[in-house]
Amino acid sequence: MGEELNEHTGSGSVNTNSNENNGETGDGGVKYYTLEDIRVHNMSNDTWLIIHNKVYDITSFLEEHPGGEEVLLEQAGADATESFEDVGHSTDAREMLQQYYIGELHMDDIQKENIKVVDAKDSGESSSWAMWLIPTVAAAAVGVLYRFFMFEHKSS
Repeated sequence: MGEELNEHTGSGSVNTNSNENNGETGDGGVKYYTLEDIRVHNMSNDTWLIIHNKVYDITSFLEEHPGGEEVLLEQAGADATESFEDVGHSTDAREMLQQYYIGELHMDDIQKENIKVVDAKDSGESSSWAMWLIPTVAAAAVGVLYRFFMFEHKSS
Protein backbone atom coordinates (compact mmCIF):
# COMPACT_ATOMS: atom_id res chain seq x y z
CA MET A 1 0.00 0.00 0.00
CA GLY A 2 2.91 2.39 0.67
CA GLU A 3 4.07 2.21 -2.96
CA GLU A 4 0.59 3.08 -4.19
CA LEU A 5 0.43 6.15 -1.97
CA ASN A 6 3.76 7.46 -3.25
CA GLU A 7 2.33 7.69 -6.75
CA HIS A 8 -0.53 9.93 -5.60
CA THR A 9 1.27 12.38 -3.34
CA GLY A 10 1.48 15.96 -4.53
CA SER A 11 4.28 17.04 -6.86
CA GLY A 12 4.55 20.39 -5.10
CA SER A 13 4.98 18.73 -1.74
CA VAL A 14 8.23 19.01 0.16
CA ASN A 15 7.34 16.65 2.99
CA THR A 16 6.23 13.44 1.29
CA ASN A 17 6.55 11.33 4.43
CA SER A 18 3.63 13.14 6.05
CA ASN A 19 1.51 12.58 2.94
CA GLU A 20 2.19 8.85 2.99
CA ASN A 21 1.11 8.42 6.59
CA ASN A 22 -2.16 10.35 6.47
CA GLY A 23 -5.39 10.19 4.54
CA GLU A 24 -7.40 7.58 2.71
CA THR A 25 -7.15 6.96 -1.00
CA GLY A 26 -10.57 6.90 -2.60
CA ASP A 27 -11.86 6.17 -6.07
CA GLY A 28 -9.80 7.67 -8.85
CA GLY A 29 -6.70 7.97 -6.67
CA VAL A 30 -7.99 11.04 -4.82
CA LYS A 31 -6.69 11.17 -1.28
CA TYR A 32 -9.09 12.20 1.52
CA TYR A 33 -7.88 13.82 4.74
CA THR A 34 -9.76 14.40 7.97
CA LEU A 35 -9.60 17.66 9.90
CA GLU A 36 -7.54 15.83 12.51
CA ASP A 37 -5.02 14.79 9.83
CA ILE A 38 -4.75 18.36 8.61
CA ARG A 39 -4.57 20.11 12.00
CA VAL A 40 -1.14 18.64 12.80
CA HIS A 41 0.38 20.28 9.70
CA ASN A 42 0.58 23.77 11.15
CA MET A 43 4.31 24.46 11.36
CA SER A 44 6.59 26.43 9.04
CA ASN A 45 8.34 23.22 7.97
CA ASP A 46 5.03 21.40 7.33
CA THR A 47 2.10 23.63 6.32
CA TRP A 48 -1.25 22.45 4.97
CA LEU A 49 -4.37 24.49 4.21
CA ILE A 50 -7.96 23.72 3.26
CA ILE A 51 -9.43 25.95 0.55
CA HIS A 52 -12.86 25.06 -0.84
CA ASN A 53 -12.63 21.56 0.70
CA LYS A 54 -9.36 20.84 -1.12
CA VAL A 55 -6.16 20.18 0.83
CA TYR A 56 -2.91 21.89 -0.15
CA ASP A 57 0.64 21.37 1.14
CA ILE A 58 2.02 24.90 0.78
CA THR A 59 5.24 24.35 2.75
CA SER A 60 7.49 25.13 -0.22
CA PHE A 61 5.48 28.27 -1.05
CA LEU A 62 5.71 30.00 2.33
CA GLU A 63 8.77 32.11 1.50
CA GLU A 64 7.43 33.00 -1.96
CA HIS A 65 4.01 34.25 -0.79
CA PRO A 66 3.70 37.97 -1.64
CA GLY A 67 1.77 38.67 1.57
CA GLY A 68 4.44 37.03 3.73
CA GLU A 69 4.54 33.64 5.35
CA GLU A 70 2.93 34.86 8.58
CA VAL A 71 -0.51 35.18 7.00
CA LEU A 72 -0.29 31.60 5.76
CA LEU A 73 0.97 30.26 9.08
CA GLU A 74 -1.99 31.88 10.87
CA GLN A 75 -4.30 29.65 8.81
CA ALA A 76 -2.04 26.58 8.77
CA GLY A 77 -3.74 23.28 9.55
CA ALA A 78 -7.21 24.77 9.12
CA ASP A 79 -9.80 25.96 6.62
CA ALA A 80 -8.49 29.10 4.95
CA THR A 81 -11.29 29.47 2.39
CA GLU A 82 -12.76 32.65 3.85
CA SER A 83 -9.37 34.34 4.22
CA PHE A 84 -8.36 33.28 0.71
CA GLU A 85 -11.53 34.73 -0.79
CA ASP A 86 -11.49 37.91 1.33
CA VAL A 87 -8.10 38.87 -0.11
CA GLY A 88 -9.39 38.54 -3.66
CA HIS A 89 -6.66 36.39 -5.19
CA SER A 90 -6.04 36.66 -8.92
CA THR A 91 -6.69 33.94 -11.49
CA ASP A 92 -2.94 33.34 -11.65
CA ALA A 93 -2.83 32.77 -7.88
CA ARG A 94 -5.70 30.29 -8.13
CA GLU A 95 -3.94 28.42 -10.93
CA MET A 96 -0.68 28.41 -8.97
CA LEU A 97 -2.51 26.86 -6.02
CA GLN A 98 -3.16 23.70 -8.03
CA GLN A 99 0.50 22.67 -7.95
CA TYR A 100 0.27 22.29 -4.16
CA TYR A 101 -2.91 20.17 -4.22
CA ILE A 102 -2.57 16.89 -2.30
CA GLY A 103 -6.17 15.77 -1.74
CA GLU A 104 -9.69 16.51 -0.55
CA LEU A 105 -11.29 17.10 2.82
CA HIS A 106 -13.02 13.92 4.03
CA MET A 107 -16.79 13.87 3.39
CA ASP A 108 -17.59 13.47 7.11
CA ASP A 109 -15.72 16.68 7.89
CA ILE A 110 -17.35 18.56 5.00
CA GLN A 111 -20.76 17.68 6.46
CA LYS A 112 -19.64 18.85 9.94
CA GLU A 113 -18.48 22.16 8.49
CA ASN A 114 -21.78 22.62 6.63
CA ILE A 115 -23.76 21.99 9.83
CA LYS A 116 -21.71 24.63 11.67
CA VAL A 117 -22.36 27.16 8.90
CA VAL A 118 -26.11 26.45 8.94
CA ASP A 119 -26.23 26.77 12.74
CA ALA A 120 -24.41 30.08 12.58
CA LYS A 121 -26.78 31.39 9.91
CA ASP A 122 -29.86 30.28 11.85
CA SER A 123 -28.75 32.05 15.02
CA GLY A 124 -27.86 35.15 12.99
CA GLU A 125 -31.26 35.26 11.31
CA SER A 126 -33.17 35.08 14.59
CA SER A 127 -31.09 37.82 16.18
CA SER A 128 -31.37 40.08 13.11
CA TRP A 129 -35.15 39.54 13.09
CA ALA A 130 -35.29 40.61 16.73
CA MET A 131 -33.02 43.55 15.98
CA TRP A 132 -35.66 45.26 13.85
CA LEU A 133 -38.77 43.98 15.65
CA ILE A 134 -37.89 45.28 19.12
CA PRO A 135 -37.21 48.89 18.01
CA THR A 136 -40.37 48.87 15.87
CA VAL A 137 -42.56 47.77 18.78
CA ALA A 138 -40.84 50.27 21.09
CA ALA A 139 -41.41 53.11 18.59
CA ALA A 140 -45.08 52.15 18.22
CA ALA A 141 -45.50 52.10 22.01
CA VAL A 142 -43.89 55.53 22.35
CA GLY A 143 -46.18 56.86 19.60
CA VAL A 144 -49.29 55.52 21.33
CA LEU A 145 -48.23 56.93 24.71
CA TYR A 146 -47.43 60.31 23.15
CA ARG A 147 -50.87 60.53 21.49
CA PHE A 148 -52.56 59.38 24.70
CA PHE A 149 -50.85 62.03 26.83
CA MET A 150 -51.30 64.76 24.20
CA PHE A 151 -55.00 63.93 23.85
CA GLU A 152 -55.44 63.92 27.61
CA HIS A 153 -53.58 67.23 27.91
CA LYS A 154 -55.81 68.91 25.28
CA SER A 155 -59.03 67.75 26.92
CA SER A 156 -58.15 69.14 30.33
